[in-house]
Amino acid sequence: MVIELTGNAGSVDAESVRKKYEVLTNSLIRRKLTITTMESCTAGQVVSLITDTEGSSAVLKGAFVTYSNEAKIMQGVPKEIIATYGVYSAETAAAMALACRKAYNADLGVGVTGSLGNTDPNNPDSIPGEVFFAIASNEGTQCYHCHIPLQFSRLAYKLYMANLIVEQLLNSQIYKRG
Repeated sequence: MVIELTGNAGSVDAESVRKKYEVLTNSLIRRKLTITTMESCTAGQVVSLITDTEGSSAVLKGAFVTYSNEAKIMQGVPKEIIATYGVYSAETAAAMALACRKAYNADLGVGVTGSLGNTDPNNPDSIPGEVFFAIASNEGTQCYHCHIPLQFSRLAYKLYMANLIVEQLLNSQIYKRG
């Protein structure tokens, strides 16, 4: 099942996003849970926000920025998934979350793929503003789909997605059970 998310119109405040990641990271530290990411369109923004909190090295096992299809495949995403469902799909996001979690033996894996403000010339199936992400743990994998409203910069798109991801991490049963 893919959960459809509708974010707020406009952009997000970078400082409020940072504070949410501080809460997440400190909670992971207290609970001794580890996390990893495989990011495409967010290009490492999620993992960067995790590392803004002192002590994050206790929970961050490592991360992948897999901007190309080839990079995703090299890091464990089955090429058949991309060929069958497309790189911008819930199935690919789930495979990314599972692959990074497995690679680092982490409690939580986050995979994110999509097209931010423009069409991807290498993937004609891209829809500007459409993003899929997944959160994987021992409890299972939950996939999400959203459309980002028009943003004023690439960074604003990345922060918008990072905000949606942290909100789902903090509210998900997968995270709460650890």
